[in-house]
Amino acid sequence: MLEKIKEAIREPLEKMDIVVDDISFDKEGSYYFLRITLDKINGIDLDTIVEATNVINPILDKLDLIEESYILDVSSKERGGE
Repeated sequence: MLEKIKEAIREPLEKMDIVVDDISFDKEGSYYFLRITLDKINGIDLDTIVEATNVINPILDKLDLIEESYILDVSSKERGGE
């Protein structure tokens, strides 16, 4: 499932010079989280995260691969030492 999601969002995000760094689906308490970590040369600001989320959301809705209700968490890759 995660590989299908990564493949579906990879190309549209690459057009924005964004790389999909990692995807995970985790349960914390009673909530499920679909976490998508993105990276970009020179880092990603909040506006870019919002733009990427607006690209990712309709793709996930169309794929409809996850039966459980979940929270989509799109974030930037942590950059240590900067």
